[in-house]
Amino acid sequence: MSGLHVVESGPADGPLVALVHGSMDRADGFAKVARRLDADHRVLRYDRRGYARSLPAGPPYTAEQHGRDLVELLAGRPAVLVGHSFGGHPVLWAATHHPDLVRALVVFETPLPFLDWWPTTTAGASVYADATPPPAADAAERFLRRMLGDALWERLPARTRNQRRAEGEALVGELADVRRARPWDPDAIRVPAVVGRGGLGAEHHRRSTAWFVEHLPDARLVEIPDVGHGAHAGAPDAFTDLIRLALRLAHP
Repeated sequence: MSGLHVVESGPADGPLVALVHGSMDRADGFAKVARRLDADHRVLRYDRRGYARSLPAGPPYTAEQHGRDLVELLAGRPAVLVGHSFGGHPVLWAATHHPDLVRALVVFETPLPFLDWWPTTTAGASVYADATPPPAADAAERFLRRMLGDALWERLPARTRNQRRAEGEALVGELADVRRARPWDPDAIRVPAVVGRGGLGAEHHRRSTAWFVEHLPDARLVEIPDVGHGAHAGAPDAFTDLIRLALRLAHP
């Protein structure tokens, strides 16, 4: 696909697993997980449009477009789809609209800002904290300062900070999209779903993962202890176990 940076690894005939990153992340965030799978699985990961090496792909930055990108990258190959944080939205969109391509799902702490109870104090909500939203580049910086802390942000090289600020347009666009309405239909998703969360995660993530278990027809909740939202990078063995569970549950 023109403009998207894609990485595939593992045997060409292995079961396909597609890894979809969250806001302000990139394909490299799944590198540890991919290494644990690619001995016997085909692993697809990519920078979503507007991020990292897919920055040139450009808008629209909606869950639907991200889902269409994912479906195009699958190229007709059924797969287990894995979405971390915002990455769950394109995964769920694909499962809603292209069920023939989806064998099972993993969604980890996917935000639900379209629900009335979603808090206004999250990193994503900080983008809209002011009456007049900041410029997109400032929104990206604000988001990452919340996620990384001011000290770590300030230690990043100026070139890296500028690159991350350039991703603000994608961040603002996709967060605005999922704030407006739910971009997928839980009743249409009939494949097994593994819903993951971190034992050290925020209360709103505990509540959102419970929502998924209640509303997806075939879902089970798995909590990874002693880890927070970044489990794919901080606890790759346990995160990979979520995927292996989905592979065992997958419909043929």
